[in-house]
Amino acid sequence: MAAIDDDFVMTISDNDEVPDLEDAGIESSDDTKPQSKRHKTTKHKGNGTSNKEEESEMAKGFMIDLDADGFDAVPQTLDFTLARASLKKRNNPGLYSSLDEKIAIARRAAKASKKSAAKEQDSDTAMNEEEEEEEGEEDFGTQSEEDDGSVSEDEEEGSESSESSDEGESDAESESENSSSDDESEVDAEEEARKRAYFASSDEVPEGLPESFTVMNLSRQIMKGLTKLGFAQPTPIQAKTIPVALLGKDICGGAQTGSGKTAAFLVPILERLLYRPKHVPATRVMVLCPTRELAIQCHSVGTKLAGFTDIVMCLCVGGLSIKAQEAELRQKPDVVIATPGRLIDHLRNSHAFAIDQIEILVMDEADRMLDDGFEDELTEIVRACPRKRQTMLFSATMTDNVDKLVRLSLNKPVRVQIDPPKSAARGLIQEFVRVRSNKDEDRTALLAALCKRNVKTKCIIFFRSKLAAHQMKIIFGLLGLRAGELHGNLSQEGRLQALEQFRDGHVDYLMATDLAARGLDVKGIDTVINYNMPTQFAQYLHRVGRTARAGRTGSAITLVGESDRKMLKMAIKNSPKDKIKQRVVPAETLNKYRLKVDDLVDQVKSVVDQEREEKLMKDAEMQVTKASNILEHKDEITKRPRRTWFQTTKERKMSKDTSGKEYAGVNKRKH
Repeated sequence: MAAIDDDFVMTISDNDEVPDLEDAGIESSDDTKPQSKRHKTTKHKGNGTSNKEEESEMAKGFMIDLDADGFDAVPQTLDFTLARASLKKRNNPGLYSSLDEKIAIARRAAKASKKSAAKEQDSDTAMNEEEEEEEGEEDFGTQSEEDDGSVSEDEEEGSESSESSDEGESDAESESENSSSDDESEVDAEEEARKRAYFASSDEVPEGLPESFTVMNLSRQIMKGLTKLGFAQPTPIQAKTIPVALLGKDICGGAQTGSGKTAAFLVPILERLLYRPKHVPATRVMVLCPTRELAIQCHSVGTKLAGFTDIVMCLCVGGLSIKAQEAELRQKPDVVIATPGRLIDHLRNSHAFAIDQIEILVMDEADRMLDDGFEDELTEIVRACPRKRQTMLFSATMTDNVDKLVRLSLNKPVRVQIDPPKSAARGLIQEFVRVRSNKDEDRTALLAALCKRNVKTKCIIFFRSKLAAHQMKIIFGLLGLRAGELHGNLSQEGRLQALEQFRDGHVDYLMATDLAARGLDVKGIDTVINYNMPTQFAQYLHRVGRTARAGRTGSAITLVGESDRKMLKMAIKNSPKDKIKQRVVPAETLNKYRLKVDDLVDQVKSVVDQEREEKLMKDAEMQVTKASNILEHKDEITKRPRRTWFQTTKERKMSKDTSGKEYAGVNKRKH
């Protein structure tokens, strides 16, 4: 058990025994109670009178990004039909085995080897040898018990020394905080004065919030779309944003994850587009998203909301057919939903496409778009847009830093902040598992123990690197757990397939990087596990925001090491005390799963080697195909115009490195 007087306490046990932590002032959770109500996916059989078109429209998929405050949402779903239509089919899908097949083969081989070894040992062992071995085992058992006791004493001494050093560190931190408090107060006063001059006054936001969509004077077509998606009453962010957005004012909107921000900017956009001059086709709205999956989800919601109108939407993201996107852009769609990279590619290489007539620019997850990693792309896009436009920024961790916002040429933006900034959802219980110093290798065993014993369905596990997510998917498969993976090393088809399998319940765990941390809303996620604590608190909020959405409950479990104390304190500071717990994995359980994980090293290496060999074969085949195409279609290929980019290769590499450093928490100025 962790020491009560340490600042890391708030303990619950995994052995159905809850220690008394009243002295610590924090409630502990009871493992005998269910962690959360599972949202079981039930398959509804269609009757003979159901319309096939409606069934295809309402295919299983993502839930809408809404908040349950003030409305009863009918469960609607998003599908990947439009995105999948742009993907190319593989020519020979049966040539190579999948990763799951490799894992299954490795498991069968390991079981067979264990059985054969056991049979040989039984046949060669005699009765007298068995007795000698039993006596040896008894002697070894007594020695191991003594060794276990000495180790536990050393650990206790180590924990006491670490606690004393932590107290000294906290005293030093408090002294430094007191010395710098005066300087910080002066800086805060100057910053507040700049914000008051930059933002519009709070009087711009109407005090009396509309209780229903009917009092917002929305058109009948928009009301039909809202009804179809199950909207009965607006959420707080929608009630405050829609009236202001209909007036054409710039907006900086912030609300907790799962509060309905997507519909908050799509509804006023569609309402205004109904009164556009239809005889002059033009692209008038641009929606920017930081990830492909978020753009696909936003496009699906917008398409359904505009289902009763003549408004045309176009999706422009990487991984999908660029030729099909160019054909759609030539038709001048009313709304373009894109990621920054693919949008700039079309601006420079699709000659029939321009954004000089944009009237509304929207940035979803705007705080991520304003990071240094997107700075060059964002500058290029804003330069191509007309200066007179409406700009709307939305995020769960929306920034009010004037230096960042001034790049977008906002005109007295209205701040619409529903919840306190840097706050998690109300129904979220945050649990922390302590990883002892110099015991970082125990993270895999801790994760395996948690997933085998406690968290068994609908769980997203976040990692810092793509390699770690992939290796953990292999380990989970060898342990008999159904897991998928979602990260940037996968093709777009692989990403969509992983999301569909997780959404439909074919896999119980999704190993993901921060690619899936923003905006995605999958129905029924009960638990989020952070294998590593993120380096930025905003990223932590987005990760844990994948559960406890739309007023539901959920839990987030984070493995916290000694280097993560700062982030842990921020999580505790910005959350209610009754929502913070510490989960303790017993030492016997940890040792058991540590041995299991160690036994899988050779099998994991075998699977990785097979993947590497297949990758080399695929690369060789691709090079052969490329060479044959060049020889066969040389004239046609040489006549194609070369695709250009607004940066040189060196500048692009520097931008990528800056984004990587910022993600890793390294804050260095560019020289």
